[in-house]
Amino acid sequence: MKTLFAGACLAAGLLPSAAMAEPAKPSPAAAVVKLTVDTRTETGPMTPLWAWFGYDEPNYTTTPNGKKLLSELAAMSPVPVYVRAHNLMTSGDGSHALKWGSTGMYSEDADGKPVYNWKIVDAIFDAYVERGMKPLAQIGFMPEALSPNPQPYQHRWKPGVRYEDIMTGWAYPPKDYAKWSELIYQWVRHCVERYGQQEVESWYWEVWNEPDGHYLIAPDRRQAYFKMYDHAADAVKRALPTARFGGPHTAVAGDFMEAFLQHALHGTNHATGKKGSPLDFVAWHAKGAPKVVDGVVRMGMDTHFRNLDRGFAMVAKYPELKGIPVIIGESDPEGCAACGMQTNPENAYRNGTLYASYTAASVARLYELADRRGTNLIGAVNWSFLFEDQPWFAGYRDLATNGVDKPVLNVFRMLGMMRGARLKVGGDRAYDAERIQREGVRSARTDINALASRNGREVAVLVWNYHDDDVIDAGSPVEVALGGIPAKSATVRHYRIDQEHSNAYAAWKRMGSPASPTAAQVTALQKASGLAQFAEPSTVTVRDGVATLRMRLPRQAVSLLVLSY
Repeated sequence: MKTLFAGACLAAGLLPSAAMAEPAKPSPAAAVVKLTVDTRTETGPMTPLWAWFGYDEPNYTTTPNGKKLLSELAAMSPVPVYVRAHNLMTSGDGSHALKWGSTGMYSEDADGKPVYNWKIVDAIFDAYVERGMKPLAQIGFMPEALSPNPQPYQHRWKPGVRYEDIMTGWAYPPKDYAKWSELIYQWVRHCVERYGQQEVESWYWEVWNEPDGHYLIAPDRRQAYFKMYDHAADAVKRALPTARFGGPHTAVAGDFMEAFLQHALHGTNHATGKKGSPLDFVAWHAKGAPKVVDGVVRMGMDTHFRNLDRGFAMVAKYPELKGIPVIIGESDPEGCAACGMQTNPENAYRNGTLYASYTAASVARLYELADRRGTNLIGAVNWSFLFEDQPWFAGYRDLATNGVDKPVLNVFRMLGMMRGARLKVGGDRAYDAERIQREGVRSARTDINALASRNGREVAVLVWNYHDDDVIDAGSPVEVALGGIPAKSATVRHYRIDQEHSNAYAAWKRMGSPASPTAAQVTALQKASGLAQFAEPSTVTVRDGVATLRMRLPRQAVSLLVLSY
């Protein structure tokens, strides 16, 4: 999709002003925000940390909208996208509901003998593998026949009801570890037979979700989880010794995770009796904490970053874990994807550009936070996918609504265009990760910063204007100086997410927020949902090795500048 403005052009490195698209006029006295990109100084690889996604409801995977979204996620990434889903072992007929899913892979006959049925879980994994995607395969949750307290089993949760009400018969440790271990062994063997050993070796396996919280019901959650982990790891490794297995996917990096690391490194293995447990990667979750202040949503990026950094610091404490792959199993602005803005007004950020600017600013800082602790961060799961049978733009934490992409998805499209090595960036209005971790972005000054990469003779610069408060204005004039360009001129492409570009939500509101859009309106929304160019590609003059690009960047907007020479 490409959006053009009449007469918009590039001249001597001048990008068209965003004021052409924004209702507010720029102040002539506004100070220019200056960013610098040193294309000769690399700071690390541009690892696609963002190319990991997850969701509670695995049966959305195989709906038409689910397959469409999966195809889009696969197409935008330069590497295979990893997908993490709950409820892959939960009993049921495969029907989907909020915070629920099932595959019915395990049951027992009248004599108590196991009955395996891989049909539904195969369809889910097929949808991934056919698109070149890979499972972050979760061993969870407990099949009804193996639960010590199976009833009630399927919950009837809905937004506004206590979150803890989703924890029913599926949330218990197994009543029979031998049968549970054999189920896991048979599942992994089946995957190897269906997809091939080399393919399954490229996956990651884990057991359970947030065992330090509500998801595991046991008198002693720690010991219950350690035992489950050891038996699950043993079963996976017996089926495929080269499989990658790790955890603990705790809700936070706290005492539970510390105890788990000590158990995995030095404890007695519940399955084998030997010292230690297999640990091929470490994973935990990190969330922010938005709230409503004086009628305005205020994000909690500081909380998000503190949760990240605690885990990085914890891993760094152990010499045995030096260089171990780290996965943030869920990395989001807050914790309940299925809680819409009607019941949780603090989640109203999800439809518009605040979610986009938050994502750009937070993903960029993942590199900074991990580098500071010497962490081998390989991925951060965005716990967002889609929700079927819900109103348009209902404020769920999703990437698309009724098959139409939301603005945040275009940030991932931008990130997917960034390849090669990360570059050194400087700025006079930029926050660093340490300051955000300490105080958030709540002063009068917004965070205008960039993430830059170079791949051959192409440089990509992701620029955002972020603030924790959900307020949009005309923004600031921004000057981006790219030094070290070995050419006399370069071609620039400019992509933008704001109120006029890459924003189906704004388009829907301009339609009058129809509850049931017509076919023509849906077509228009689809057109508005893609990543839009801000202007025609044009040429910039390079002077003394420096290409200078100028624009006005509204608050909560994101731009991607791609310069090739």
